[in-house]
Amino acid sequence: MGVITTGSNPKLLWPGVHQIWGAKYEEHQKEYPDLFDVKTSSQAYEEDVELTGLGLAPIKKQGAPVYFDDSEQGTVTRYTHAAIALGYIITKENIMDNLYMSMSARYVAALAFSFNQTKENIAANVFNRGFNVAYPGGDAVAMLSASHPTKNGLQSNILPISAELSEQSLEDLCIQIMNTKDSRGLNISLMPKSLHVPTAQAYEAQRILKSQLQNDTANNALNALKETGAIPKLRVSHYFSDTGAYFIRTNCPSGMCMFQRAPIEFTQDNDFDTENDKSKAYERYSVGFTDFRGVFGTGN
Repeated sequence: MGVITTGSNPKLLWPGVHQIWGAKYEEHQKEYPDLFDVKTSSQAYEEDVELTGLGLAPIKKQGAPVYFDDSEQGTVTRYTHAAIALGYIITKENIMDNLYMSMSARYVAALAFSFNQTKENIAANVFNRGFNVAYPGGDAVAMLSASHPTKNGLQSNILPISAELSEQSLEDLCIQIMNTKDSRGLNISLMPKSLHVPTAQAYEAQRILKSQLQNDTANNALNALKETGAIPKLRVSHYFSDTGAYFIRTNCPSGMCMFQRAPIEFTQDNDFDTENDKSKAYERYSVGFTDFRGVFGTGN
């Protein structure tokens, strides 16, 4: 257990310090709400259960009975909320002898920064591990896979061949999204909603989506992605670890989910024996994906 004593920051006990820096910086705008649909929870865990629909209606021959189809339970996804907690201890002597701004105020800001960064990293890691079979979803395969099991056979939410970010690869992903079926193999109105890229691809993504004509070619042809508004939003994630991977979120109603079980709370107390000042923060949430159709992507 770490304790912040006068020896931890001896310069703050003497006059002449021009500036204290490093404990907190400006933060990016919250990015996880763009990656997930954020919901609240009042349970120990949440479960999303797939109910498969019905197949195509067959022709009924005269005098023949009606065919009655069946529906069954499919993939079950459980969201188990994790408790996130962190604190710090400052000795009474350090608080008394510090000559500058309140020690507690300085570290409360640092604690809030730490919690925000933790949440962003946990959320982004769902995508960072999206191709990793060691982190399966409710259907027992990776979030991004060519072998998602359905009642109608295997389905894919990745490009058949990985490709770097380009106009062509985005068009291919958009077409794949529009051709997606439900678990019974019926057509659904699945459409791209937002493109998510790492910082390394931020400017290239802008050129691809917003150029009037086709990007990086001599063709005097319009940019179909821009002309049709195929991908309405572009979002850059500062927490994606793979500079070659990119993702498209769709309008799937049960795709990427974050459940907030307990919002962040700060508490403070003094230890009776040592008279140390103790401060901590606590938060509880879970994050993951329910329906693989909520995101498509490729890694290069």
